[in-house]
Amino acid sequence: MSTEDLEEYESDVELQLYREYRDVCPMFRFVVETERRFYLANEIEQQVVDVDGRTRVELDLRDAWVWDMYRQNRFVTHVRVVTFKDVNIEELPGQEIELP
Repeated sequence: MSTEDLEEYESDVELQLYREYRDVCPMFRFVVETERRFYLANEIEQQVVDVDGRTRVELDLRDAWVWDMYRQNRFVTHVRVVTFKDVNIEELPGQEIELP
């Protein structure tokens, strides 16, 4: 496999992943971004731990989707993330229900 073939394959996989993200995003309440991964989740528990001046963030995500092109199954019931870097958590806008 040539470098060009590999790059084309990775581009195709990333495009498929983006399309999947776009389709599943409405199913989730939060977007979580860490230095290593991007997640969608419906429940988040966050704990900030400071030990000897070193701060870490611990996240427990439930009912989640993981942006990772190398995973076969991106839907997971529970994810635990521990990081010493920045974490960005955003609540997605809820879909309004239209009443007749």
